[in-house]
Amino acid sequence: MKAMIFVLPVIQLLIFGYAVTTDVDRIKTVVVDSDRSVHSQHLIESFTSSGIFSVISYPDDEGAITEYLDRGRAVVAINIKEGFAENLLRGKKPVVQILVDGTNSNDGMLAMNYAQRIISDFGRGKDSKNLVNVQARAWYNPDLKSRNYNVPGVIAIILLMTSLLLTSMAIVREKEIGTMEQLMVTPMRPIEFILGKSLPFALICFIDVIVVSFVGMKWFEIPIRGNMPLLLFAAALFLMSCIGIGLLISTVSKTQQEALMSSFFFYFPAVLLSGFMFPISNMPQPVQWITTINPLRYFLVIIRGVFLKGTGLAELWPQMTALAVLGSFFLIFSVSRFKKTID
Repeated sequence: MKAMIFVLPVIQLLIFGYAVTTDVDRIKTVVVDSDRSVHSQHLIESFTSSGIFSVISYPDDEGAITEYLDRGRAVVAINIKEGFAENLLRGKKPVVQILVDGTNSNDGMLAMNYAQRIISDFGRGKDSKNLVNVQARAWYNPDLKSRNYNVPGVIAIILLMTSLLLTSMAIVREKEIGTMEQLMVTPMRPIEFILGKSLPFALICFIDVIVVSFVGMKWFEIPIRGNMPLLLFAAALFLMSCIGIGLLISTVSKTQQEALMSSFFFYFPAVLLSGFMFPISNMPQPVQWITTINPLRYFLVIIRGVFLKGTGLAELWPQMTALAVLGSFFLIFSVSRFKKTID
């Protein structure tokens, strides 16, 4: 308990001090320049020099914008129409289209405001009149309601908390009440014991997913545009990691109090380093590397994609693969750790 009392709070303080930030910068942006003029290049330079937008690609076809936004590879798309410079020189208002991924309403709103301000400053003439007609449109969450973004994330948080707390108490409780010795002399194998402890909790968590999702759709009127069976399959992969981590905590803990404290020490960093509250792209690079072993990070992308974007397996397979790898690792490691414990 000494390490948990003194060392872990220091580690958490360091992580939270770097990770907890609400600043929005380096927004991933794609630019389609159909005009290819000097004026359009100057407008693009206004975006790249601002430090707010990070242009990751310059596709030739504006149809590529859909792919970038659908797959979450970009948050903002700037579409400069053909005839931009000609209309600007003639005193007409050329059209510059801003497409924003409104899944995260807060980031989407800020990104849209930044982009509109840059374009307005660029198009303001000597008479202070705005010479550019800006058309802004938010995809997936047209009204930019934060509730539509937060509620699917809350479902993932509840699933993590429920599975972690239930499984972290499973084995250590057997130790405390003295029944572990009786299990040790039975012919039961470690994998059978782990399955016996994890399957009931997995079933409970599946029920939680269905109930909470139903409440979110009916009570909060959150749209679900994707495939519900795909979401349940992703939840099963996510539960593999949560249950594996919970069982691992249970095998190394000696008392239920120690298991409870260990669960919360894992839970809070997992939430803060998942992208639920703060964008991962704004965190320092070393902290971003740490988030790659956080299963909640991948499940948040999946559940928000299924609810708001209607994305399918073709777009979400990287996150599902990561969940499958992490889940298999944690379950195998917890089984091997339990075997060492009873030896």
